[in-house]
Amino acid sequence: MKLLIVRHGDPDYSIDSLTEKGWKEAEFLAEKLCKLEIKDFYVSPFGRAKDTASCTLKRLNRTAEEKQWLREFQPQINRPDVTDRKIIAWDWLPQDWMAEEKYFHYDSWYDTEIMKDSDVKKEYDWIISSFDALLAEHGYRREGHFYRVEQENNDTLVFFCHFGAECVLLSHLLNISPMVLWHGCCAAPSSVTTVVTEERRKGIASFRMSSFGDVSHLYANDEPPAFAARFCEAYGNEDERHD
Repeated sequence: MKLLIVRHGDPDYSIDSLTEKGWKEAEFLAEKLCKLEIKDFYVSPFGRAKDTASCTLKRLNRTAEEKQWLREFQPQINRPDVTDRKIIAWDWLPQDWMAEEKYFHYDSWYDTEIMKDSDVKKEYDWIISSFDALLAEHGYRREGHFYRVEQENNDTLVFFCHFGAECVLLSHLLNISPMVLWHGCCAAPSSVTTVVTEERRKGIASFRMSSFGDVSHLYANDEPPAFAARFCEAYGNEDERHD
């Protein structure tokens, strides 16, 4: 089974939709996805993800099943360097989160005072349990850190969602702390991440990521990736996003 996890196009957060560039990205993405044989589509309830999906779905005359748990990862924390408001759980300064060894580990990243105060693990568990229930419907049932194959297949499923949520799904599939993915990876708007099952022994499958944040559909159309989700490459780059 193959999973394609798609981040929405360049966002206009003020209206929960896409910028003009984002709509172009969504159309180029549709050109790519329409060439594939896709079993089912799933989409976040947020407008920017639904609008991104709409270009592909319209071309294929298909629909997507809306899943609440595909919404952006929402818990907010008391970030150590910010005292006047709460910040999304996956936006930290590296010198702060990296000082705590627990954040690097799959089974302890949530076991700190900051995470406990914000019920982060509760939201994480809701997402991954819902995700696993869906995978079980498609023949792959979670057992420990791998999946028991109840009905093997070569189906392709597409998930239109968000960067923070994407990293939660990947952390579960790959057994990695989401903190490492949130801060060590960057999926550009409209990018596609591909994860495929490997069944090296009959009935036992694991997921392996074959590509992360693929934006080849943009390069094929001479469209540069959007800078959204990144911070300045060098602090002196005044035209790039700072904290």
